[in-house]
Amino acid sequence: MPELPEVETVVRQVRPQVVGRTIVAAQVFGRDVLARGTPRAFCAALVGRRITAVRRRAKYFVLDLDDGRLLVGHLRMTGRLYVAREPDPKRTRARFDLDDGRLLLFTDVRKFGRLQLARTLDEALPALGPEPLDGELDGAWMAAALAARRRLLKPLLLDQSFVAGLGNIYVDESLHRAGLHPLRSSDGVPRQRAFALADAIRSVLSAAIAAEGSSFDTFYRTPEGRPGAFQDEFAVYGRDGQPCRACGALIRRIVVGQRGTHFCPRCQPAPRGAARKAHMRRRT
Repeated sequence: MPELPEVETVVRQVRPQVVGRTIVAAQVFGRDVLARGTPRAFCAALVGRRITAVRRRAKYFVLDLDDGRLLVGHLRMTGRLYVAREPDPKRTRARFDLDDGRLLLFTDVRKFGRLQLARTLDEALPALGPEPLDGELDGAWMAAALAARRRLLKPLLLDQSFVAGLGNIYVDESLHRAGLHPLRSSDGVPRQRAFALADAIRSVLSAAIAAEGSSFDTFYRTPEGRPGAFQDEFAVYGRDGQPCRACGALIRRIVVGQRGTHFCPRCQPAPRGAARKAHMRRRT
């Protein structure tokens, strides 16, 4: 599933192509592409609207319209948002004709992606934590937030109400960079390690955005049709059985909260009793 860096890449590449453009026609293909409302009402509300901004919140893209409403979308597993000259009839879930003759397309092979119109982000989105790159998530915030909870680090960092935008890839990479085991309890993280975790999250996400995200499968492509490149820099994710780039120990994979989790046993020493936790198991 595209995470913060992939959605940020989409937003940055689509923004200069559509801001200031007016939607002159709209179509959706299948009612299930809409999180709410009917296709007729959705399309009617968009026709004639000018796009004034394109931005991201967590893993969602947001198009601001000139009437104050927001077009909010989630790519889910295989969604793509991009500008084209020709339609893609096999994969298109929504089509927005622009006043310069081009098309803004939302395509989705597996049909899990969703779109909706809303008056505010609070109306459209679930409760979300701070944006990692907006300045609020610093070491002091992280230390206080971890100490105030008693949860395993991996599931906590995946919780969008705790920190917005992180997914499986970037949590594993951030924990490795911070030297923290995914099964460590949040309230047991030393203050200096909490600061290191905040720094790791920001640095990992920034590097991934610079690389235009991670193409960990055949589906993710930038709006310009390129694969991301950050998968070439993975320290642990998807590298189980391979040597750690930092110390040479073999990367391990376990399951934490039903999510495949990758870590280095030497760089990220296990907390006491971790091996006995019921939700931890080695891949068979």
